[in-house]
Amino acid sequence: MPINIYYHNPRCSKSRQGLALLKENNVIFEIKEYLNEGFTSKELVNIFRLLDQKPIDVVRKKEAIYKEVITDPASMNQSDWVRAILENPSLIERPILVTNKGAKIGRPPEDLLKII
Repeated sequence: MPINIYYHNPRCSKSRQGLALLKENNVIFEIKEYLNEGFTSKELVNIFRLLDQKPIDVVRKKEAIYKEVITDPASMNQSDWVRAILENPSLIERPILVTNKGAKIGRPPEDLLKII
């Protein structure tokens, strides 16, 4: 059975709510605290593919770090986005659940249940 991976930020209320929801529904998953553990390039590309979204659609545009490091988003390709997120993992939307059925951003947290 494939392992479900929950990309979690313990300081985020939506991420904590999603975690509680998954536990309440007896979902088996592995937690990855991406701010501490980081991502790999391959992992990010896979997340974008599974979400079926462009990288610009899964970053937190209201974060201060976005305004600091993203100067020309329209000119960025996927490799540029991957590099930016690898260097600044707080850019990515959270939480994200990856399962054998795909990936989902937990905003609202109940959306996570759509792929289990």
